[in-house]
Amino acid sequence: MSNPPPDPALAAQVIGFADRHGADHRSFPTGVEGLTLVRTRAPTVLVAQAYHPLVCLVLQGRKESYLGRERVEFAAGSAVIISLDLPTRARVVEASPLRPYVALALALDLDLVRRLAMELGPVPEAAEPPARAIEPGPVDAALVDAMRRLFALVEAPQDRPVLEPMIVREIHYRLLVASHGGMLRRLAQRDSHASRIHRVLAWIRGDCSAAFTVAELAALAGMSPSSFHDHFRAVTNTTPVQYIKDMRLLEARQRLRSGGDPVSSVAFAVGYESPTQFSREYARKFGVPPRADRDAA
Repeated sequence: MSNPPPDPALAAQVIGFADRHGADHRSFPTGVEGLTLVRTRAPTVLVAQAYHPLVCLVLQGRKESYLGRERVEFAAGSAVIISLDLPTRARVVEASPLRPYVALALALDLDLVRRLAMELGPVPEAAEPPARAIEPGPVDAALVDAMRRLFALVEAPQDRPVLEPMIVREIHYRLLVASHGGMLRRLAQRDSHASRIHRVLAWIRGDCSAAFTVAELAALAGMSPSSFHDHFRAVTNTTPVQYIKDMRLLEARQRLRSGGDPVSSVAFAVGYESPTQFSREYARKFGVPPRADRDAA
């Protein structure tokens, strides 16, 4: 069973907004920049998806995500910090019509994290315990209050220009100093191992079709190939080659489902030289051939 929600009133407000706008089984924009809600009335199957830097405040229900073989639980009463762009598999495991899974998610601005860290003074990496790219942690009253005030701006668009930047900055600050904000603190240090890996991930994300070699990526990170491989795996829980493949396939699925382009065109667009190989790896990852997936969407 899940823990009680950190703020039953906020959970009720989010559910009310979802009811009025028909939001269900997906992330739904709230009108406040970077703030989305999720309300799901039933458990879901395990699906591959890409996470981007965000904090997820779980108000009710439970979800689980897999980073490689590592399982991470999104349970009511927790704030899950996702610090990097990551290929994952996730599913909602506790939800019902009477008690749906409910969460608020806010996109994180790593440049803002770095600016705040400069004001606070960075924590030496050696002093930090091991940090994960997806890190659940307990919710404190101050963070819940800040998220409540940010969500209140959904119904007060006239207040957003002044209050939204202030509240978003406060939320970033509270995550940066949180007990489970270690990866954010490492990313705030421009020459840390995590920050170097983040630079590589941004390069891959910028053009997932490019023919990257591990040696080129290691050079970008300023590491030897063996050191790069070890630190990459420590941060992402996967290898550079597998990460690139996963991100290419996730990009391909988004293109197929949104644009209806020919399978071969999408395969070439994301860096595959063989549509046959693309179709085989696509079906292995998503459980359905790309053409069938496109047509169903």
